[in-house]
Amino acid sequence: MLFTIFGTPKKSTFTPSEKHLFHTMRNRLAILTLFLSAAAGLHAQSGRISIEQDPEIGKLLQIYTQSNSEADFYTIQVGFGNYSFAEELKGDVEQEFPKWTAKIVFDSPTYRVQVGRFRERLEAEREFAEVRKKFPGALLLRPGDREN
Repeated sequence: MLFTIFGTPKKSTFTPSEKHLFHTMRNRLAILTLFLSAAAGLHAQSGRISIEQDPEIGKLLQIYTQSNSEADFYTIQVGFGNYSFAEELKGDVEQEFPKWTAKIVFDSPTYRVQVGRFRERLEAEREFAEVRKKFPGALLLRPGDREN
């Protein structure tokens, strides 16, 4: 029923198909409003996280980092030459073997391109065989044979 200005009931003049359309639109509007409200609520949430950790963890991390930096690793020297050649070679190596980080090591008067850090000789030799397929001039360097 519709109401007039003075609040007295007035009979509805909508056809059944218009009533169905009205209810369908009302339901869709309600669903859209609910969805937009939920999306706005998800976007508007913010907060602050505070993590408290034992101070000994920092010391352990420092010890771990230091031991890794001082440890001896097998590495693969892919090639050497002047700086521009070494940069180009480093880019080629990183493209061929993206799982490793290649580095340029200066050893007067040349720049050496090295890749990989392997603790075990077997692992180093296995990867060295793969590198030699792409870079036949590569060398496997044992711990202590290289400059860092």
